[in-house]
Amino acid sequence: MAIESINPATGKLLRSFDPLTDEAARQKIALAAESFPTYCQVPLEHRALWMRKLAFLLEHEIEDLSTLITQEMGKPIEAAHFEILKCASVCRYYAEHAARILAPESIPTDDSYSYVRWDPIGVVLAVMPWNFPFWQVFRFLAPALMGGNVALLKHAGNVPQCALAIESLVRRAGFPRGAFQNLLLEIPQVEKVLGDERIAAVTVTGSEAAGRAIGAQAGWLIKKSVLELGGSDPFIVMPSADLDMAVEIAVRARCVNSGQSCIAAKRFIVADEIYDVFESRFVAGMEAMRVGDPMKDDTDIGPLATVRALELLEAQVNAATHAGARILTGGERMLGTGNYFEPTVLTGVPRTSAVYREEFFGPVAMLFRAKDTEEAIEIANDTPFGLSASVWTREPAEQQRFISELQCGGVFLNAIVASDPRLPFGGIKRSGYGRELSAAGMREFLNAKTVVISAATSANEPATKPYLVDTADPSLTR
Repeated sequence: MAIESINPATGKLLRSFDPLTDEAARQKIALAAESFPTYCQVPLEHRALWMRKLAFLLEHEIEDLSTLITQEMGKPIEAAHFEILKCASVCRYYAEHAARILAPESIPTDDSYSYVRWDPIGVVLAVMPWNFPFWQVFRFLAPALMGGNVALLKHAGNVPQCALAIESLVRRAGFPRGAFQNLLLEIPQVEKVLGDERIAAVTVTGSEAAGRAIGAQAGWLIKKSVLELGGSDPFIVMPSADLDMAVEIAVRARCVNSGQSCIAAKRFIVADEIYDVFESRFVAGMEAMRVGDPMKDDTDIGPLATVRALELLEAQVNAATHAGARILTGGERMLGTGNYFEPTVLTGVPRTSAVYREEFFGPVAMLFRAKDTEEAIEIANDTPFGLSASVWTREPAEQQRFISELQCGGVFLNAIVASDPRLPFGGIKRSGYGRELSAAGMREFLNAKTVVISAATSANEPATKPYLVDTADPSLTR
């Protein structure tokens, strides 16, 4: 079955590709495995040079790459520009900070010398989604390659041209053959690839179903895995908040990437005494969002990426209304060509309904009243997901309570939730496990190797510390 690239704004087929045969996939795995022993010995400054060149290529070719993103998955062109620039920033971050992150860590013990060194583990398989077709890959790619690992990418089936473009960029930046390869595979083939003994680990960003399947197999094979899955992030607004700013950011937080983001705010929990005002302004803000051609600079919301995504979102809204929810605005797919859905606001979604605990992957918001801080926290935590939370309050005591009691991977006070190369990113509960970005993300696929150097056998031969020469980067000698 062909892997098809279809423009979600027009429904037109852009290109189609034959998936790799199992034998072709094995050959790519073999090339990765063969390249690893050599690649991991490349001096760190050389890897950093290639990574900076990669950042330069991204910025230099931003117009073509952004257009490719918009054509393949419908992201508004301005957001696509930002995505490419963010990819360049993560390349530069790891080029600059890898030496610090990889530096051996001295630990005082009873022996003459003890330390931890960080070694790459081999071939890492990345299974990535379509919603941020470059960023999701680069936030794995940059730390993995700078850490000395080699990588194989199984990208989402609806963005094959983005996947091929990323592979081309990496090669043109100077990274050697085999360091990073794209696998145009069908979903059933992933099991065979992960089952290959030459694959050391796997990282997955995507749906809960994909995470369950791949995480279960990785566990059975005793291979390291990192899962970044769905989210149903709360956006909490308390009486002391700057209401004008909170409403403005709330609309933007729900509609980022046309609502197709794991960290987009999805459940808006508002203190009872300001709820009515917030609801009125929020609905007006959602209605003001401009839906249309994603290639136009003034478009806020483009089409959903696939027909299946559109049908699922429509079914969820219908399920919510059948359960007793009210539609304050929107609620229907838009007529005409393309996978467009109206910006939608729901209120009164029963907490006992099944749809309450689902992730809405599109421009649909749910509003909830909270009588006080305690109930706001209760509603926020009443979800199987635990990715991030945005909290709007200027009360210091209230802020500390939200920080300590919200069950999620990140709390953003008076700010929109966003990933940052400098900060760990990931969730808890059914949002997955492990972290991406920062030092924590880089070390997910490194071996924390303990080294203990015993005392010298002779008082005339004191123990020295020559073992701290990092073969990948002699400059790390201590």
